[in-house]
Amino acid sequence: MSILIRGESVGETVTGPEYDYPAGAEKEDWHNMTARFPHDEHALEELLRNSPDGCGSHAGQIFENLIEQAVEVLPNAGGAMPKMVIEVPDQFVEVGKAMAEHLAMLQRTVDRLGGGKAVDYAAVEAAIAEGASRTELAAHGAILKRLDMDVPAVVIGGARYTRVGRCEGAYHTMVGSVSVERSLYRQSGERGGQPGGRVVDAVSLRAGVVGDGWLPRTARAMSYAVQQGTSREAQATAQEFGRLPYARASFERVAHLVGALAVADRQDIEDALIDAVEVPEEAASVSVSLDRVSVPMEEPRPRSAGRPKKGAPKRPVERNFRMAYCGTVTLHDQNGVGAYTIRYGCMPEGDVLGLRDRMVADVATLRSKRPDQKIEMLCDGAPEMWNLLEAGFTPKFGDDLHRLVDLYHLTEKLGAVANVLEDSAAAAGERLGGWKKTLLHRSSAATDILKELIASGRDEGVGTDHPVHEAITYLQSHGCETDRMNYARARRLGLALGTGNVEATCKSLFEMRMKRCGARWKKDTGQHIVQLRALALSDRWEPAIELTLRPLRKAVRAA
Repeated sequence: MSILIRGESVGETVTGPEYDYPAGAEKEDWHNMTARFPHDEHALEELLRNSPDGCGSHAGQIFENLIEQAVEVLPNAGGAMPKMVIEVPDQFVEVGKAMAEHLAMLQRTVDRLGGGKAVDYAAVEAAIAEGASRTELAAHGAILKRLDMDVPAVVIGGARYTRVGRCEGAYHTMVGSVSVERSLYRQSGERGGQPGGRVVDAVSLRAGVVGDGWLPRTARAMSYAVQQGTSREAQATAQEFGRLPYARASFERVAHLVGALAVADRQDIEDALIDAVEVPEEAASVSVSLDRVSVPMEEPRPRSAGRPKKGAPKRPVERNFRMAYCGTVTLHDQNGVGAYTIRYGCMPEGDVLGLRDRMVADVATLRSKRPDQKIEMLCDGAPEMWNLLEAGFTPKFGDDLHRLVDLYHLTEKLGAVANVLEDSAAAAGERLGGWKKTLLHRSSAATDILKELIASGRDEGVGTDHPVHEAITYLQSHGCETDRMNYARARRLGLALGTGNVEATCKSLFEMRMKRCGARWKKDTGQHIVQLRALALSDRWEPAIELTLRPLRKAVRAA
């Protein structure tokens, strides 16, 4: 298929071979014809010589009249090709040129594939992608130029801005950077170097550019890659895909820019996200869980007394593990099986109360959509986690709460006890199996097991590695005193029995990303990644990033 690309205003031929044209035809018209019918130039010349001019005819008219005759004269299969005319407006001429170059490359590639020889098709794929990238980059350049406003003054957000100059600026796309000339504006009455004297441009504001020229789709893709793995991994993956040709430091910088925006507007973003959740018909209960996980933190290291040694670091740091927090809100069906989980994370020394309050607000919203849902607080035995949940949920929901300690933490402790009480592994396994069956079917099971352990006379007292004493204390704290171990009742109500969702969140949210070999974090920058990763793991990435980046888009009007 032969494609002719012409400029809209002057009919400029962007592609087409340079042929000598016969007398009686304008050069442009002959080029257009030979571009359409390159396989039999002499047949076209013969048609042109023998064609009657007629009164008032001219070369351009001859050109139009001969097209149909030329199609009939040229051979079919393997000869003449169907014609396609693409009219390219002046503002998209560079796009047309890129398209023409891409098509020429495709034709050269096809011409080399004959003879049945083996083909390195990976190289073909790379060449096609490179040609498409050039077209994409030219398209971005054309559109971004249209976003510019070159007027003496503009109005942005109700404030007047005055033009202070015009210069080139780089904008970073999925396939590379493109340079665009645009006007710069400063708020009227402000001077450079002052807080309100920062210059802005209409292109960045109208497009919602992130930071220094990063287009929204590009910033979104880069931040998604960094929440999944390190910036070096993100760069390597992008290089393999043939997209985002930027340095590791750029991935790092853009991800933290987007993460900072997500953290700053977290309240409004998560309010909008939870309002959009559609509670499925099969959802019968909602559980809330909190847990902790260690994270390596970078902290200042105290200097030793005296003069520092030669070559000693100016700001010595050390790597210490501190406890971060994970939270989950999970919708369950009538059998207690989780259907959808919202995940939350908080770095050490972060706003854990804000995390807890966010969970309370989200559960209240879900409950308002389905008032018949049961609410369950589900944790391990850590008093800190229970105290946090009780302080937030009890004032909001009162007695309309179900409380349960994770069954698997309890059976883990009882397994250690069985090994102490029995002489063989088989007997210990049999005793543990009996306890599990009792816990699942009898409401008084926790109290009965506690009495059995006390009656055994094997309580070692306070100390480390005293499994019987630990189990007795655990049963007393959560079974008899607080009624958090009534698993038989929970099964009848269709409630979840284990904290698998929050345990998995600790691993996927923190351990897989934040605890890489040699990794260390600071509180603020670590929270950027945690916030982005929590959104991705909760299947909320697309709407969340749209809400995060939307405020960057601003209208710019001529004053």
